[in-house]
Amino acid sequence: MADFRDELGSIDVDTDIQEILLAASQHNIPKLRQLIRANEKAENPVNVKDPETGYTPLHAAISACESDAKELTNNHEATNGTSNGDSAAALDGSCSVADRGRDVVKFLLQEGAIWNDLDANNETPGCLARRLGLKELYGLMVDAGVRAEMLLNRLDGYQMLSDDDGDEKGDEDASLVVEESEEGMQHPAPELGNGSNQNRVESADADVTSSRYLQSKLTFQHDRLVDEDQNGVMMAWETDIMAKSAKVLLPTPGLRVVNIGHGMGIVDHLFQAQQPSAHHIIEAHPAVIEDMKKKGWHERPGVTIHEGRWQDVLPKLIDEGKTFDAIYYDTFAETYSDFREFFSEQVIGLLEPNGKWGFFNGMGADRQISYDVYQKVVEMDLLEAGFDVDWEEVKVPPLDGQWSGVRRKYWDVDNYRLPTCRYLDYV
Repeated sequence: MADFRDELGSIDVDTDIQEILLAASQHNIPKLRQLIRANEKAENPVNVKDPETGYTPLHAAISACESDAKELTNNHEATNGTSNGDSAAALDGSCSVADRGRDVVKFLLQEGAIWNDLDANNETPGCLARRLGLKELYGLMVDAGVRAEMLLNRLDGYQMLSDDDGDEKGDEDASLVVEESEEGMQHPAPELGNGSNQNRVESADADVTSSRYLQSKLTFQHDRLVDEDQNGVMMAWETDIMAKSAKVLLPTPGLRVVNIGHGMGIVDHLFQAQQPSAHHIIEAHPAVIEDMKKKGWHERPGVTIHEGRWQDVLPKLIDEGKTFDAIYYDTFAETYSDFREFFSEQVIGLLEPNGKWGFFNGMGADRQISYDVYQKVVEMDLLEAGFDVDWEEVKVPPLDGQWSGVRRKYWDVDNYRLPTCRYLDYV
């Protein structure tokens, strides 16, 4: 049997990396600052990784909070024979460990640490904090994610303005800003896709864009709709969630509704059950439109089908003076920028003053911290656009048997947060 020390000796260990990780785990800010300032490598030293665990300094600092607290409690009990009450007191004594951990996490983030870098266990620092029950540190990581995503979203808008301007100097400046700002944000939270969540498609997978999806061959099954890459476009387990949305948006018969994105037709069937006086459906995929015609959607009373992308259809409806009591947004393979454009530019011209609108909230739903980050991001962007949003927590049943034949599990959080949006003046 090989000696463990021999195995260690065979591993190529960068002592600089280990020093930084050790200082982070010891919550030693002066040492960390010294090591960071002395590092002359191109890579930001706060984002180094342990070659075995994949731990970054953030992972190390957060992990140490849990282990230090456990060690403190165990040592106290072993030495003093504490009762249950004394054990609680021992845990109270670990607050200084948590305080130091909090300060180190803040320091690392200020130095440009990546908020959602993954370790070998496929956990971000925030995932680790959540698993260990470190609520304050988890909150810090969520806030860091929100700041990063908000900045990236704003830079995206800035780049669009620069492109429109056509000023070469402006373009160079914009590129410089993006390059400087990407430090600490190399892995943005998943963007929107089905009903708003492109997180159904791994960024490392084939590039699933709106144009690619619209040219993709679709497969309709009784419990799912998938594209030619086996990405889940819509699945039957979403029915109960959409049923709640339909009842919230159309609480009484005789209202007018427009749905963007038909897919399997789940939410449109549910809207029909609420007896709207006018039911408009916008659908861009030719295969879905063909399926709708086969099922007679064009012949249903009060139903109007608009073939095309919402970016082309909605401005025409606004020009025609069409308004609605309810709007639902459920597209696939669109970005958060597309979604923000939808509610910032289009909804105001379509929604009645006392109307409500909603969307399938799948943003970042393959990871709890991403889901929490995007809830805050969308809240702030909605507020800026003049909307308030109410969230209803809906328990999602176990979905372990749902993903066979689907390229990637796009939902991995326990509770769905159902959004209902209104104008601020009517809250």
